[in-house]
Order: sequence, then C-alpha cells, then structure tokens
Amino acid sequence: MSKISVLVVDDASFIRDLVKKCLRNYFPGIRTEDAVNGKKAQAMLAKEAFDLVLCDWEMPEMSGLELLTWCREQDNLKTMPFVMVTSRGDKENVVQAIQAGVSGYVSKPFTNEQLLTKVKQALNKVGKLDTLMNSAPTKMNSAFGNDSLSALTGGKAAITAPSAAPVNSFAKPAAAAPAPAAAPSRGLLNSPPVKAPAASAAAAGGRGQGQLRMPSGTQQCVIKALSIKEALLVVKRTDTLPQVLDSAVLDLEQGDNAEIARLNGYLHAIVAFEPKPDSEWLQLTFRFVDQDAQKLDYISRLIARGTAQKHFVPGA
Repeated sequence: MSKISVLVVDDASFIRDLVKKCLRNYFPGIRTEDAVNGKKAQAMLAKEAFDLVLCDWEMPEMSGLELLTWCREQDNLKTMPFVMVTSRGDKENVVQAIQAGVSGYVSKPFTNEQLLTKVKQALNKVGKLDTLMNSAPTKMNSAFGNDSLSALTGGKAAITAPSAAPVNSFAKPAAAAPAPAAAPSRGLLNSPPVKAPAASAAAAGGRGQGQLRMPSGTQQCVIKALSIKEALLVVKRTDTLPQVLDSAVLDLEQGDNAEIARLNGYLHAIVAFEPKPDSEWLQLTFRFVDQDAQKLDYISRLIARGTAQKHFVPGA
C-alpha cells in the first residue's frame, strides 16, 4: 500500500521539525517533505503529488494564503487537503482562509493531539484516512501526546522542584493546565500593568506588556527587554510551569494603528524572577523563529519605538 505523503511549509525550521516529528512518531509509515515558503512549495507541488499540505500563513516570497489560492486554481490540486498551521487565529483570518478553500485550521501554539486531529479530519474527507491509520501504532506513545516539548525531546523528563536557579522545565507537573486567560480589552502594550511588585518593577525598566500563548494556556506578560532575536519576559507563576522548548506565540502591539505582531518562537530558558525558591514570578527567554521580513520589521519598529520612549534600561 502506498504511503501518505505530506508537505510541511513554514519559514521557521523549528516549526517544520516539530510538525514532522509529531507525524512520524504517530504514523511511522508516513512520508514528509518540507519547504521554507510558499514559492518553494509551489515548485514542489508542480513536480510531485502530495496527499496533504500543512502550511504556515505568513512567509517570505509567497504566503500560505497565496499558495492555497494557487492550489485551488490547479485542476489536480483543487481537492487536495490543505491545512493552515498559523498564529493568525482571528475570526477574519479564519473566514478568509475558508473562502479560499482551506480544509482545516490549526492555531499556533498547538498540541500534538490538535495537529493530529486536523490531519485525520482532512484526510478522512478525501477517503485516505484508512491508508494513514494502517501505518499508525496500535497505541499512541504517551510521551508525544501532550505538547511540542515531547515532540522534540522524545518524551524525556526529569522532576525537579522550582528554585531561584534555572527551572528544569522538562518536569511535567501533574496539575491541570489553567484555562486560557481572556483576551485583553485594550491594546496589549497599553494595557494596565500586572498588579504585582515584581511585575511593576520589571515594567518600569522594560518595554510594556504583551500576551504569550502557550500550549498550557494564555498569559499576560511584561516585556523586560527586546532584541531582534529574542524577548525577555516576566510572567506570573501558575500551577503548570512553562516548558523549555515549548513552542509559543508572542502577541505584541506596535505603531499608531495598534497593529498586532504575532511572533512565533519557543521558550529557550526559564528562571525564577525573584531570588527565592517560592518566587511568584518567572523570567522567560523567548527566542523568535520567524524569518518573514515583515515580522522582523515589526520587531525592529517596536525596538525603535521603545528606545524613543526611553523604556529600555541598558544592561537589563
């Protein structure tokens, strides 16, 4: 029986690897290829047949929406399952993708179960789910059933207690994840500061506020420092600790038009913000993975804006 072939399209290698590892672990017989943007994917689709495309929206040279539109104009690709995997989860973006002929929608950050569910739904609509399931193990490896951390580490875990030293984020607390926080009613960077001494101190020497979307939920965060490669964030500690290597999306507002920049990345480091074992606040190093020129421009403008407002404290 022929293998199911999937094309993963994203300008961030971190996301491409995450998606491919998730698929290969659950479906050992699956064939995966990847492309760094819509233009590269277009060339590959013109040369060979794929059963499914998992595609980002915002990419250089050709966006996911442009690739989707092109696919639906080709006779041999009109019915090919096409799933958007993107941080653009707003209603108007979803509607736009549906109108263009998208088969499914996965919002970043995503859990492995969410991704696999959309893959199976998309292939089921075209009668190829049985082919895919024949390559799946009888029982899903639980190490890969939770989040992007497991997909990259093979489920290795160690249990440690949080302390003032860097938190070992490979520990999975047993507590249930908190419900996602409600979206802020005002602009992200113009929102009232988080009411806590530690967060207020960070905000005083930082660059405002943002919203961090993680597999475990959504949290408001204080932006302590920002560079073209990463952001230093302060978040309130919850029952479920963030995990090193977890994929996440940082929503930032910038410009006079309150434009929202959705920046994809992962948690590179996690430490206690206060020098004590029971620190109520965590400091996260969030590394950006987007290569899209527009998103890099977002960050540059936000950095310039913060400098002009003298929000940055040298050495912070």
